[in-house]
Amino acid sequence: MTDFDGQRNGEKVLLVFRRHMSVARRGLFIMLLCIAIGIAPFFFWPDNVNMIWVFLAFLVLGGLCYGYSWMLWYFSVYVLTNERLRVMMQKGLFKKQVLDVGLERIESIEMVVPGIMGGVFGYGTVMIHMTSGDLVISKVKKPQKVYNKLQDAFERNKKGK
Repeated sequence: MTDFDGQRNGEKVLLVFRRHMSVARRGLFIMLLCIAIGIAPFFFWPDNVNMIWVFLAFLVLGGLCYGYSWMLWYFSVYVLTNERLRVMMQKGLFKKQVLDVGLERIESIEMVVPGIMGGVFGYGTVMIHMTSGDLVISKVKKPQKVYNKLQDAFERNKKGK
């Protein structure tokens, strides 16, 4: 992604990132639960061929739940430019929230990898401390890379003043 809606003239995209795929795990768990529920009738009525329709219905339901969870993850994007950080969060099927944070408002940036799970699966939390409050981005994929890019953009913006 080199261009995005609302990009200003002369604004350059430095980094596009998302949260780690693990944020969509709720949909995966619901899908697995639906598959298990769909298989259960085969144990009670093994000779009933119509139970395949029950299984397929639960499979479709689970797929829709996972698809919705995946859609929320995929369409929630963070775009770092030489002027700002744009947060585009998909909040529902038809609801999107956009937040722009000017680099001049950033006071400091912090990164935390939460224990062994974050280290093994490659996610962490990036906290951006601003004059108006904090922006906490949890479960960021490759947090060290995101932190370094944010820090570089912040320092370049500070020196440019």
